[in-house]
Amino acid sequence: MDLINTCFEMCDYIEQNGVVRLAGNVKLRDNLKKELLHFLIYISMTDGRYGEEEKAFIKKKLGFDVSASMAADIKNRNMLGAGYITRVPETFKYFILANAGHKIKNDRYDNKEARTLAETYRKLGQEYLAANTGSTEVEINVLSSYCVMLDENLKSYGLLRPDYKSVAIQAETADEKEPDADELIAELNSLTGLTAVKEDVNALINLLKVQKMREQMGMKQTSVNKHLVFMGNPGTGKTTVARLLARIYKAIGAISKGHLVEVDRSGLVCGYIGQTASKTAEVIESALGGVLFIDEAYTLTNGKGQGDFGQEAVDTLLKGMEDHRDDLVVIVAGYTELMEEFLDSNPGLRSRFNKFINFEDYTAEEEVEILINNCKKQEYMLSRDALEEARRFFTERVANKPEGYANARDVRNYLEKAISNQASRIVGLKDVDKNILAMLEKEDLVGIEL
Repeated sequence: MDLINTCFEMCDYIEQNGVVRLAGNVKLRDNLKKELLHFLIYISMTDGRYGEEEKAFIKKKLGFDVSASMAADIKNRNMLGAGYITRVPETFKYFILANAGHKIKNDRYDNKEARTLAETYRKLGQEYLAANTGSTEVEINVLSSYCVMLDENLKSYGLLRPDYKSVAIQAETADEKEPDADELIAELNSLTGLTAVKEDVNALINLLKVQKMREQMGMKQTSVNKHLVFMGNPGTGKTTVARLLARIYKAIGAISKGHLVEVDRSGLVCGYIGQTASKTAEVIESALGGVLFIDEAYTLTNGKGQGDFGQEAVDTLLKGMEDHRDDLVVIVAGYTELMEEFLDSNPGLRSRFNKFINFEDYTAEEEVEILINNCKKQEYMLSRDALEEARRFFTERVANKPEGYANARDVRNYLEKAISNQASRIVGLKDVDKNILAMLEKEDLVGIEL
């Protein structure tokens, strides 16, 4: 059974269990069908176009026969403009209510109705754009932003996989089920902060999935450049996102293996003529079928003209990208200003790296959230006073951004020092129980310097 019909059955199930009853005897499944129609019209009318392909798709999927004039009227009457992208669908709210409040005992859908509905919106939008020969980047971007909005709502109610529970780690052993694209996208969207990054990456994923669908339907496809530039300060999640993206690319069929090879200048450059090309070629070979992530890529060219062999690595990299364009993705990363200089150093770099994703610094609130999640991962807790001390510390640190400020890396170092302080405090205690071992107190945090 397809996802739409599954969601309709979930609507009936939620009503039968008394979670919600709409006014006027309106069925929840009918309300959802109307909301899905609004969703598709919103995507289609973003660029002002609505044609026979869109009309046929809506008729096939939802049973509505909607002409262009009717679509325009529905858009105007239901205010499907710029503000629509921030409005949470009513049925989605009820699904969240059912799941977040655990309203249904022994839920036969394993308390995943809201997650399933979010995935239905994503897949329905992808299919809609794949069926339309004139789908545009604008439409893909609004689909991506809408899906991120739904996932952000799931996350706020604890219904999206949290940061500290890694799908990638769970699937490391061969006998465990490989996660699918939706699970991996959910993990990406559950990361703390990074809203703009999530929207950009979701847009790229949606574009690639749409092209795969078009290929399967025997339709023409648009060439998609999968290589990326990650720009931002240290500790902003660039490597974390790259690891997830490698697995997502594999899950949607964009690459064959989905592994990530991480290197910096020292992993590519040697001190003698000819060695650099050989070393770089070996790294490229090891990354085939996956993603090659080059951190601080600007260091390959910032010594250009002084007997430096970094340019040799760049030339070898460009050739490797051309020779293996169908099964190699390269992500170059580093500080924003220095990455611009890197790309300007060689015309071939600009032509191959034309998709930029900017990683903003974390806010103090986001760094505290990362701290809490890291504590959970390591089976620690913060007392109420310790949490307030952490908030004070990161509010001050983010405001001042002292030399060496490193975003989430600061959070990791802060927690390591707190755990060390706690160990020194409790090592001599008698009758130490699990609660004492897990609890970080304010005195463990006061005075920490990074």
